[in-house]
Amino acid sequence: MKVIAAYLLAVLGGNTSPSAEDLKHILGSVGAEADDDKIELLLSQVKGKDITELIASGREKLASVPAGGGGVAVAAPVGGAGGAAPAAAAESKKEEKVEEKEESDDDMGFSLFE
Repeated sequence: MKVIAAYLLAVLGGNTSPSAEDLKHILGSVGAEADDDKIELLLSQVKGKDITELIASGREKLASVPAGGGGVAVAAPVGGAGGAAPAAAAESKKEEKVEEKEESDDDMGFSLFE
């Protein structure tokens, strides 16, 4: 994915036909490793093609992919273990809260939108 991003950055920068060295330079500037095999594969697949046409055909393909909308079905506890189900639900809520706290620690005290 980072090779594709580097290619698109090069094209957006005005280079209509980026070379492998161009992509390596872009990837190196952000500290990412350049995988020669992936770069050569990408360049061979896009050689001689217009980037806007490639993006348009990709959008058409993605339009046919189902994307979400389905809800999660939760089964209600049935019979026997009446006391165990609320305890299990409370424990899962505790785990969710712990996970949320860990994720918020990753932002290092700032947000992209502040």
